[in-house]
This record gives sequence, C-alpha cells and structure tokens, in this order.
Amino acid sequence: MISQTRMIVQDSLDALLEDTAFLPGLEGEARKQAFTSLGAILSTPNHLHKSFLRVALENGSVVRIPAFRVQHNNALGPYKGGIRFHESVNEDEVINLASLMTLKNALHDVPYGGGKGGIVLDPRAYSEKELHLICKKYVQYFSDILGPDKDIPAPDMGSGEREMDWMMAEYKSIRPGQAYKGSFTGKSVINGGSLGRREATGKGVYFTFRYLLHDFLQKQREFLSNSESLFAKNALDYDNSASPLTIAVQGFGNVGSVAALEAYQCQHLQNKVVAVSDRNVTLFNADGLDIPSLIKFTSLHGGDLPTTELELAEANVKAVIQNRSDVLYLDVDVLFLAALEDQIHDTNKGKIKARIIVEGANAPVTSEADEYLSNKGVIVIPDILANAGGVIVSYLEWMQGRETQFYSEEQVYRLLLEKMKNTMDTILPAFFGDPHPLRQNCYIHSVMKLSTVLYRQGKLY
Repeated sequence: MISQTRMIVQDSLDALLEDTAFLPGLEGEARKQAFTSLGAILSTPNHLHKSFLRVALENGSVVRIPAFRVQHNNALGPYKGGIRFHESVNEDEVINLASLMTLKNALHDVPYGGGKGGIVLDPRAYSEKELHLICKKYVQYFSDILGPDKDIPAPDMGSGEREMDWMMAEYKSIRPGQAYKGSFTGKSVINGGSLGRREATGKGVYFTFRYLLHDFLQKQREFLSNSESLFAKNALDYDNSASPLTIAVQGFGNVGSVAALEAYQCQHLQNKVVAVSDRNVTLFNADGLDIPSLIKFTSLHGGDLPTTELELAEANVKAVIQNRSDVLYLDVDVLFLAALEDQIHDTNKGKIKARIIVEGANAPVTSEADEYLSNKGVIVIPDILANAGGVIVSYLEWMQGRETQFYSEEQVYRLLLEKMKNTMDTILPAFFGDPHPLRQNCYIHSVMKLSTVLYRQGKLY
C-alpha cells in the first residue's frame, strides 16, 4: 500500500515537473531538487506512533492490543483522520490511509492535514464495557499527540459516535480545564457532534455520482459532445438511455446504506438499486430493492442483511439470495464500493461489468485494476473525491464546537454539498477534457496545492 501511495505522488509530480506554469520561480537544477524534496515529503508520514494497549477483560485475563496513530502531513492544518477498529488493521494500511487523507483534504480545500488511527481488533468480540476501556486506553496512550489544534480523530470502520464520545470524555479527564470539544469529531449531537455527521459520507458518495451524471452533464452537454474522451462518451451514452440506471452497492453499513437510500429516493436521476451486499450475502432484485425496509431490518439485526427466505419475509423484501462476492460481477450500470479496500484487483478486474464505479470505501480498487478499467472507458469516481463527506462535516463539527453555535441538519447538508459541488466543478472539466482518469486528475490537483503550500512555507530546503 505504501508503494502505491508513493507511485500516486510521484506520477503527479512527474506531470507537474514539465508544467512550467506551475511554480515558475523554480527552474533548472533547483526545480529538480525541489521536486525530489516534494516526493520524499508527500510519500512518507511525519510521525508513526504505535503502542500495545494493555486491557483487562471481564473474564479476568489481560490482553495487549496493537494500536496505531499515523500523522502524515500538517502543512494545511491539524492532522485529521478516523480510527479504524478492525482485525485486519496493520501499519502499512494506516500509513496509506493517512496519506490519502492528506490528499483528500487538499482536494476539497478543507484546512486539515492527514492522519489515521487503527486498533487491531474485531469489535464484535468484545463487550461494551471492554470496548469502553479500550477507547480510554487509546486516548491515554496517545494523549500527548492528540488535541483540537494538533490531531483530531474521528470514526472509521468499526467505530462510531459512541466510541468518539468515550474518547472525548477521557481526553477531557486527562486535560482538565483545556478546550476539548474539538478533540474528536463524529460525536453524538448531545456531546457536541454535528447533525448529519453519520449520514454525511454516504450522502456525499451518492452526490458525486449524481452530480457527474446529471447536474454537470446537463450544464456541459455541448462540451462533452465535442470531447474525444472515452469517459465523455460513456457519460453521454447513459444520458441517452431510455431505461433507469441499475445500481449495485457493496457494503451496507453507514456509507453503503445511506448511498443506497439516496439513490432510492433520488428525484433528479432515473436509477434503481438492484443489488446490495454485506459481509454475509448479496441480495438481488432486477426490479429494484426496497431499501428503506432493508435499512429497518439491519437496524434490528446488528447491522446484518437478511440471509434466509424467512428473514426476507420478516423484512417484507423480495430478493434472490446470492454469495456476498457476487455483487461485484453483476451486469449493472453502476457499482458503489462501500466495504473494504482492494475489492477490485488484478485477478478479478476482467470480470467487472459496471461502466461506472464509485468508491465509497478507501482504496477499494487497486492501481492496476484502475488503469485497466480506465483504459476501457470505465468512469471510476475515486475515494479521494467521493467519500470526503465525513471529513467535510467533521470540519463543520469542529467549527461549531469552537464557535459554540450549531447548524441545523439542512444547513449542514447545504454546506456539505456546496463544498463537494465546488470540487466537482474544478475537477470535472479537466477530467473530460484530457485522457487522464479521474483519479489522476484529483491527485494532481491535490499534489499541486500541497506543493505550493510547502514551497511557500520554505519546507523544500
């Protein structure tokens, strides 16, 4: 994963090195040296913190749980990134995700740097009391490096507002009398969280897709018609289709379920969700699934989708039960990836039939698969662009805590979508106007901003 991030950064810098309009004050050997510095700075983290949390379990035994906090870059502001609770968490993964957070915040003009945390555990294997202690221990072990103006964690896979409430409370206990509201985001509303935070990522994921296929296309139809880009042709083909776009959603957690519901309720774009999946199953219905009923069922069954005919009857949902991996290979127009990383890779890339892929998860398509799909004209809306809703609303939460005033849910969503619209309007013309995939356009834009800031701060010498 680390090598993938280095490749992303280096490819972007190589493209910018030849652009004499970028950092024109750097010429000749000085320019090459500066770009070498940029490559080193942006492809490695500033700090890697690792510890083993000592936790006493309710059965009387003591365990040591590996935990990480990576601080990648803070040129644009305090480090910012979620804490992942998952048994697969490892050092390389957390470093890669922290790097992507730096790039994501730069892309969307959010004044944060990039960070990421992780705890190596399956949260389902621990009691509530044990998880509470694990959260307290995480803050105790890393309290020196965290804070509203240093490093601001948020929820990630396996964690949510409950864990952020616990962590903020422990931070407050450790640092009495100091500002604490902004030490963690993604908290419950009663503890200073923002309305709309839980739904923010999923709403943003669907919005990027809808904006590209509807709003931008309506405004730029002539521009797209005159473009020789395979991606423009692909977008126009769907616009001219008489039938609704078919959508499959991998992952039915906070991101996937909200994105599916947004699609189900959308009044702007004709689409239908024909398949959803989770860790156990894929559910398929060619006529479209009843997403609200599935969300209601999961809320009553530990987040799991129905896996039997009896459970489908309980949910009052009509669907065919398939293997969980089948969702990736269905003959659909659009595939939303809202589960884990590395879902589409070198060995299964040829089996993908969707012509539009939206990355709700972090890094679900490998670089090799992305290149292969892009060469076929498949539009991949990358994680850096699509799933930034969470960090954008985290910023709004952070600001509300500092100002001690709070936005309505309607205001939060308006500000969120306005921010994402501005990013899309910046990126999409370049994407449809040249042969580079959307991911590369996003990375170049992010690296350009970070490079300019680092250069002006004198950090390349």
